[in-house]
Amino acid sequence: MSLARILLFILAGMLIARPLNAGDKPAPAWVEPMKKVHARFKGEKGTFACFGDSITVTMAFWSPLAAAPKNMPDDMAKAHTLVKTYMKPDCWSKWKGPAFGNNGSMTIRWAQDNVETWLKKHNPEVVLIMFGTNDLTQFGVDEYDKKTREVVDKCLNNGAVVILSTIPPFSGRFEKSKEFAEAARKIARDKNVPLTDYFGEIVKRRPDDWDGRLPKFKEFAKDVYQVPTLISGDGVHPSNPSKFRDYSEESLRSNGYALRNYLAVTAYAEVIRAVLKSAK
Repeated sequence: MSLARILLFILAGMLIARPLNAGDKPAPAWVEPMKKVHARFKGEKGTFACFGDSITVTMAFWSPLAAAPKNMPDDMAKAHTLVKTYMKPDCWSKWKGPAFGNNGSMTIRWAQDNVETWLKKHNPEVVLIMFGTNDLTQFGVDEYDKKTREVVDKCLNNGAVVILSTIPPFSGRFEKSKEFAEAARKIARDKNVPLTDYFGEIVKRRPDDWDGRLPKFKEFAKDVYQVPTLISGDGVHPSNPSKFRDYSEESLRSNGYALRNYLAVTAYAEVIRAVLKSAK
């Protein structure tokens, strides 16, 4: 064998065995399982449902992204462009209210009782689920875990890709909200579904002052949503200060709904890229 042919074989072997470069990322563990789920989907492409409580039904969540968000970081800008070209426009604002799986004061019990109706009526391709904030004041994490798993299973069995979200931290109940967030993380791992870790992102960005009820924010007591941190002055809902309604880094650590919108749109875009657009 000539020297040139030997070198060619060596080079080919090196290419086959090439390790991942620093910029390469292995596919998330949920990609292949979600492709199998999506293969069962028989509904309309681009339908995106959000199941949740007051933190979901509010027009401060998801709906603002229908416009032209300002100062988006690069990853969000790319995600937003992809979502706008793929998702049905009605899903920005019209898929709001109890008939679409989101309403104030609700818990996972409500979702368990009604999810089959929502799936039958709307048959969404992707579902973002976040319950737990009301649940933790009414019952324990074991019931939350069990019922959330059942709701997730019903969505998956219907062919809907599920994105699970952790809840935000709760003022005065930090440890319990942390426990509920960890339950959601475990469900996502066990069910092989994507996760948006809202709890984790809030604590990472504002580890010491995420809570709008802190004395340092007392000047915002008359309008609790104007507090310039991630949880409003009521200690429960995300903040939405008018001063921080773009998607700059400062806003992503000062406006709780801006941060949730960022996490939701980037997660949905990843599902579109990795699962929906790769479907044959």
